[in-house]
Amino acid sequence: MLRRTFLIAASLLAAAGLRAGDPAAELDQRVAELVQAGRFSGSALVAQNGRVLLAKGYGLANAELDVPNTKQTRFRLGSVTKQFTAMAIMQLEEQGKLKVEDPVCKYVPDCPPAWQKITIHHLLTHTSGIPNFTSFPDYTLTMRERSPVGRTVERFKDRPLRFEPGEKFEYSNSGYILLGYIIEKAAEQDYAVFLQRRIFEPLGMADTGYDDAAAILKNRASGYSRRAGAGANAAYIDMTIPHAAGALYSTVEDLYRWDQALYAGKLASQKAMERIFTPFRNGYAYGWFIENRDGRRLIHHGGGINGFSSEIARYPDDKAVVIVLSNYEGGAAAAVARSLAAGLFETRPAGAPR
Repeated sequence: MLRRTFLIAASLLAAAGLRAGDPAAELDQRVAELVQAGRFSGSALVAQNGRVLLAKGYGLANAELDVPNTKQTRFRLGSVTKQFTAMAIMQLEEQGKLKVEDPVCKYVPDCPPAWQKITIHHLLTHTSGIPNFTSFPDYTLTMRERSPVGRTVERFKDRPLRFEPGEKFEYSNSGYILLGYIIEKAAEQDYAVFLQRRIFEPLGMADTGYDDAAAILKNRASGYSRRAGAGANAAYIDMTIPHAAGALYSTVEDLYRWDQALYAGKLASQKAMERIFTPFRNGYAYGWFIENRDGRRLIHHGGGINGFSSEIARYPDDKAVVIVLSNYEGGAAAAVARSLAAGLFETRPAGAPR
C-alpha cells in the first residue's frame, strides 16, 4: 500500500507541469523521482541567500489514514538534536555556569575513576572514550522502558573506556546523554525546558520541542521501517531514552529558522560560534561534522531514530542549506539531501552567486 501511495503522489507531481529551467521545479522533480521509486517519504527544504527554493512534503505522514506530509509536518530528529545540545552548553558557558574545559566529574556524583580525565569538550567532540550505550547488546530490549537521564547514565557509568580521553574519535550517544545530564545540573532545570526557553522561543521555533509519545501533537508524523521489502510501523522507543542525544522533533521550516539564526549570532557570541564550528578530530566539532565536499565547505549532521531519519546540510560560503526530514528510518534523508545539493550546485562553481 505504501508503494502505491508513493506512486500516486509522484504522478500528481508530474501532472503539475514542471517548467524547464525553474530551480524550484527542478529540485521538486528530483525528490518526486525518489518518491516514485519508493525511496522517500518526508519533507524537504532548500534555500539560498535568504530565498526558499523548495519547501514541501512528499508521501504520507500517516500511511494508515492517508495523511500527506507537508512542510509543517513534525518529525523526530534523532541525532540532529546534538547541535542544539552543543548550543545549550555554549550558552551555559557564557552565563558562567560551566566551562567546556571542566571535568565531567564536577557534575557527576560518585564519578568513576576512569572519568577523571574526561572534560565536557571530550563529550562534545566524541573523544571521551565512553562506550556508546545504543550499541550495547541489550539496547533493543531496554529502549521501550522509561529511563530518566540519571538512570541512563548509570547504564554506562561503570563500563571501561574504549580509549584514553582525547586520544581518538568514536561516535557515542552516551557522551551526549551525559551532556544533557550536565545541562540539567548546571541550569537547574530540565533539558527540555532550557532549550524551549533559551533556543526555541527566542527563534520563534513553535513547531520544535522534546518529543513525548503520550502528548497529543498536531502534525506529528508516524514513523516507519522496512521489513522484508515492505513498510511497517517502527519499533517503539520511550523518548526518555535518547534525551540530549536525539529526542527532539521539528519541521523543515523551523530548522531553516535555526539555520538563519546561526548566521545572525542570535543565540551566542561570535567567539562561541567559532568554537562550535571548529573541528577537533575526524572533522567533528560541537554537534556538527565539518568537511569539504565537491569543493564546497559543508557543515552538516544527520540523524536516525526508530521510524525517522534526518539531515541538515549547510553550505556557509554559498549561504545555502538543504534540510530533509523523513518518517522512514534507514538514512533516506541523507541521500535525498545529497541529491538536492547536487541539483542546487550542478551548474555553478563553489561560492558563485545565484
